[in-house]
Amino acid sequence: MGAGNHTEVSQFLLLGLSDDPELQPLLFGLFLSMYLVTVLGNLLIILAVSSDSQLHTPMYFFLANLSFVDICFISTTVPKMLVNIQAQSKDISYIGCLTQVYLFMVFAGMDDFLLTVMAYDRFVAICHPLHYMVIMNPRFCGLLVLMCWLIIFCVALVHILLLRRLTFCIGTEIPHFFCELAQILKAPCSDTLINNICLYVATALLCIFPLTGILFSYSQIVSSLMRISSAVGKYKVFFTCGSHLSVVSLFYGTSLGVYLTSTLTHSSQRSSVVSEMYTVVTPMLNPFIYSLRNKDVKGALGRLLSRSAPCL
Repeated sequence: MGAGNHTEVSQFLLLGLSDDPELQPLLFGLFLSMYLVTVLGNLLIILAVSSDSQLHTPMYFFLANLSFVDICFISTTVPKMLVNIQAQSKDISYIGCLTQVYLFMVFAGMDDFLLTVMAYDRFVAICHPLHYMVIMNPRFCGLLVLMCWLIIFCVALVHILLLRRLTFCIGTEIPHFFCELAQILKAPCSDTLINNICLYVATALLCIFPLTGILFSYSQIVSSLMRISSAVGKYKVFFTCGSHLSVVSLFYGTSLGVYLTSTLTHSSQRSSVVSEMYTVVTPMLNPFIYSLRNKDVKGALGRLLSRSAPCL
């Protein structure tokens, strides 16, 4: 194949979840419903936190940021998929694909970092309650979130710059419903050794280190929990961490499922279905987990909806 076929590539083909024409309306309705529920649920969390003074605490500040990131996360992949289903097309432009890779890495990484910061917040609140408001002051919380954004922006930018140096053949197919970095690195006509090395390093940075931080925080929380003699006190500590633990388990459980599926199976369709859990289902369930398990959030949502009802 000539060099022109490598350098003039302007678009890729996203193979999606299924080629069956009869399934397309069902997939469109399903993903549209999940997208709307995700955006609405996370938007309600943001509005509840911002409008209720009782939720103006570090924990709910991080929760509002997590909800914002989840809206952006699902908006990176699902709208393009819905457009392609509706237009009966599989095309995505080269620039659009790189943009999707960049935004996907940014928001997936921010999800990971925010869950780690929230675990640290619970560690300080439970293990150092007398110094909590001094340590977790608004300026420090803002700096933590800003640092997370800066780190993930730089990491994602490195991957995009490395992708730009690769050459692709015209008609390159991506066996997924969005441009995922690992799938794209299987498609180039040029060597991807440096890209793969950077991918492994980024995986360690964005997954292993944050997970280690979460495990350390909860090991300290459990240690403090064992020193509490009151059963009521133990229940209260566990209750304050229950929602976060559920979200962490869901996030890392689906992430591990994606990794194991891509490693143990060569079926691109099965890998895409598991990725759907990670990219669509997790952001959709997060607001339900926090609202159903947290009486403060439920109370704030109730007050928000009651204030909005007369205006409807």
